[in-house]
Amino acid sequence: MARGLFLSLALAGLSAQPAVAQDIAQLSPASQKLADWVVDSADNHQRPFLIVDKTQARVFVFDAHGQLRGAAPALLGLAVGDDSVPGIGERKLSSIRPEERTTPAGRFVASLDRNLHGDEILWVDYDAAISLHRVVTSQPKERRAERLATPTPLDNRISYGCINVPAPFYDNVVSPAFTGTDGIVYVLPETRSAREVFGSYDVGEHPRPQAPGQAAPASVPLYTASQ
Repeated sequence: MARGLFLSLALAGLSAQPAVAQDIAQLSPASQKLADWVVDSADNHQRPFLIVDKTQARVFVFDAHGQLRGAAPALLGLAVGDDSVPGIGERKLSSIRPEERTTPAGRFVASLDRNLHGDEILWVDYDAAISLHRVVTSQPKERRAERLATPTPLDNRISYGCINVPAPFYDNVVSPAFTGTDGIVYVLPETRSAREVFGSYDVGEHPRPQAPGQAAPASVPLYTASQ
């Protein structure tokens, strides 16, 4: 029997709060499969984790036990691609060409810090100068806040590579989740497979080994909404 989120919620009889239930509904199949794998394999090592779905331009935050804490739209690097140009973190923004403005895919150990202006950010890839932070609105012509508010991900590619999220989401979900601890950020690829990037597997096709004489559970909730 499949052990995905929605079936687990139904069998466990969990009643999600409306806001969290809405966030669950926004999980793409790729995000759901990756979250299942993270919890099943314990790849997060009991730390909070965050999934960036570049195709859907959305961010999902989970606690250390795999409970979904919130979701929000995100602005991402202008260019399609899963790798950063070597040495890009040491270059001035003005020298970075449009085709080089990618949000790299991969697994990153992330932690909170302050940028040069004293604002809190979540460092994702320090060497490539990639962070997740409150949406930057200093250039009105870029209409970043408006882009976040549209229902389509087609206008969410605008940054130099950093991940911009709504300020309330950063303050109320991201910052509390990573305060006092580091965590893991998983950025889903858009030009390669998740299996290639993370070494992940489909949990439904990878049952855990059972001890002799031990019956397999009918369904195991891998990650759930908070009650």
